[in-house]
Amino acid sequence: MDQPTLPLILQGLSSGLPVLLLHFGATLGLFFVGVAAYVLLTPLHERALLASGNPAAGIVLGGTVVAIAIPLAATLATSLSVTDVLVWGSVAVVLQLATFFIALLFFRDLRPMIETGNAAAGTTLAAVQIAVALMNAGAMAG
Repeated sequence: MDQPTLPLILQGLSSGLPVLLLHFGATLGLFFVGVAAYVLLTPLHERALLASGNPAAGIVLGGTVVAIAIPLAATLATSLSVTDVLVWGSVAVVLQLATFFIALLFFRDLRPMIETGNAAAGTTLAAVQIAVALMNAGAMAG
């Protein structure tokens, strides 16, 4: 089996690295926008809850961060252009934000339970968000 030579490897790196950095940068931007939108749009006051040592808020925010990253990673892995990354990544973020609000409809007492530090409630919401993220990623990877 022929081993690639160093010049071929460097040529591939020089042509592929800019595309990788562009796609990764776009995905990272979507990730930060998604997390910021979550913090701004949800009725929980994550900063204050985290500052007070609320474990449920930490679990929920941690679950949200992972849940936003999972479908973005799938989008990054399957997209052919930066436009593709931005369009499908935006869809992924919107679906993950919608998951939070739908979960609040199904579990009406979830917000006050999280605000009072109920780790079981926080874990449940984080699990729902991550489960939907995995399905979202699977659908996007198609």
